[in-house]
Amino acid sequence: MLVFLILFLNVKLVIKLAAILLIFLLRPGFKFGFRLRHSRLPLFYPFSIALALFNWVATGQAGNLNYGVLVATGIFFWILCIGAAHQVKRSVEQNEPAVIHRTLLVFFVLNALVSLAVYAGIVWETGAINPYQYQGDYQKYFIGTGDYIKGISFDTSTTNAVINAFAVLYFLVRGKYGWTLFSMAILLLTGSNISNLILTCTLLYLFIFRSTRNQKSMIVVCLLSIVVFLVKVSPQNSSYISNAVEKFMNKKQESKPAGKEIPLTQRADSTLTEEEQKQKWAQQAIDSMYLAMVSRQPAAPVATKAIAVADTLKEKPVIPQPNIHTAPFQHREDTTRFQANLLEFITTDSLKQKTDSSFSSSKPGKLIALMQIADHFKQHPAQLITGAGMGMFSSKLAFRATALKIAGGYPQRFSFIGTDFKENHLALYLAYFTRSSRGHSIINTPNSTFGQLLSEYGLAGLGCFLVFYLGFFGKNYKQLTYGIPLLLLMTGFFFVDYWFEQLSVTVLFELLLFLDLKEHNPLTLNDPA
Repeated sequence: MLVFLILFLNVKLVIKLAAILLIFLLRPGFKFGFRLRHSRLPLFYPFSIALALFNWVATGQAGNLNYGVLVATGIFFWILCIGAAHQVKRSVEQNEPAVIHRTLLVFFVLNALVSLAVYAGIVWETGAINPYQYQGDYQKYFIGTGDYIKGISFDTSTTNAVINAFAVLYFLVRGKYGWTLFSMAILLLTGSNISNLILTCTLLYLFIFRSTRNQKSMIVVCLLSIVVFLVKVSPQNSSYISNAVEKFMNKKQESKPAGKEIPLTQRADSTLTEEEQKQKWAQQAIDSMYLAMVSRQPAAPVATKAIAVADTLKEKPVIPQPNIHTAPFQHREDTTRFQANLLEFITTDSLKQKTDSSFSSSKPGKLIALMQIADHFKQHPAQLITGAGMGMFSSKLAFRATALKIAGGYPQRFSFIGTDFKENHLALYLAYFTRSSRGHSIINTPNSTFGQLLSEYGLAGLGCFLVFYLGFFGKNYKQLTYGIPLLLLMTGFFFVDYWFEQLSVTVLFELLLFLDLKEHNPLTLNDPA
């Protein structure tokens, strides 16, 4: 199971496939135990496949070869989800809880060690103990340092943050406070603001409703550690969060005076409003002209220099520091090859007007994505029940099938782009990710499991998810311990990305829930095989 977790959570699809093949070869068995009453696995998975097949016929795309390949690919991903859930449950069924707990401990420790190794490499490269405030090398790290700390999955830093958020709750509820703080520290290294926010809400729930005195104390320590990180370690993230909240609240952003600790010219561009960016650029231009003017002044006579040197020797010499306003300390906006390919696609596919209209400097992309889904159903109310169809509006599969390498590779000859997807979520993604890298944030992606299910599977798909997935675990809430906060935490994370198609953290989530159920309600884990 340890090897399976490490391989299946890896970012490469081929390694995920190898993990599934390996575990089925070592432990064959295909009795999944799906049934309407007392199902062994969540019925959400087969129902999603059934809805996808229904929409394939209902949309009139049954004769389209490329769309047929897309549907087959999507169903294959759902089958992989079923296979992974089946195997993690078999591990729980066939092993003592202590064995699974040791496996989880080793997995979390290995993930943390990989994260620390990457952080140590960044410190070595920059020469800064705190690279979150290191602005050199064109701000390669700085506020984005956490993006490089991807953990054992080598996926996004958000994936690593989710794994460590699981670990914090898992160890906290079980009274393993040393491991709780260790996991919290690794989570903070990822710099994932959205993960910190969701975890904070979950910890507050625990503090109020389901915690002992010792756990309350540890929750306070965890929350204080988040505050210390935002204030002392990476204050730029604090400004980033406030700007993001203002965007979500749709408030007009006004220019704010810079704090004394971080002058305007030293703050990251991603934390500034448009007006503040103009002020920063103007200040940098003035500084550059001043330096150029000083460099052109005539040299002082030798006698004058000698006197100046003599006067200087009376005091301790000061080694001049690099000018923070020079080029190596400023963020560089270079168009990457990936962005160039996307810009070429926009031009050739006549998407420029749609892309420009999707962009908003005052609203985050996620909020616009929800508005697009609402507008779509206003225009197509008949699709509200079963959705627009797999890969037709909002999913990782839809992005993958473009063959633009946005969400992994896909054969160019089988590429497929649905009209509704192209004019909405694809245009939205292109609007933000072909512009300045300051907008390349998770809050500007349309990714959301809830958005995917509602837009592509309709109310039927969303209802199946709530009843036959979240409800599958939540119906035994009286027997769950760490399972309850994990369920709340994962519900929040389902707003953040297409986690089922990621084929990563959901399998860890299911393992933890199955284990909690076995320990406190063994009858729910009986294997019908």
